[in-house]
Amino acid sequence: QVQLVESGGGLAQPGGSLRLSCVASGVIFEITRMAWYRQAPGKQRELVARITSGDDTAYADSVKGRFTISRNDKSVYLQMNALKAEDTAVYYCNAVDTVGVYRYEYEYWGQGTQVTISS
Repeated sequence: QVQLVESGGGLAQPGGSLRLSCVASGVIFEITRMAWYRQAPGKQRELVARITSGDDTAYADSVKGRFTISRNDKSVYLQMNALKAEDTAVYYCNAVDTVGVYRYEYEYWGQGTQVTISS
């Protein structure tokens, strides 16, 4: 079982920056992917950015050039710059733990951290 704990959310002004952090703990075999998702009120949860164990990254079109995902061992970070009102959402950390010879994948979620962009 893997636990994910996010931190770093809060209130920022348009054009400002925030940095989200997420730390994984518990019984971990091999975390092969970590990602950040977000869910705005009345909308579906969407992928913001993901990073693999080989440091391959991918971003939603809406955040390319503004957000940067990085990882260090069992932690993943999301540096968010040039923030916009439409970035307001609950941000969730996601991790995939790959287990055993057959490489079964188990997906875990954090509790979420609120990000609010407002002047």
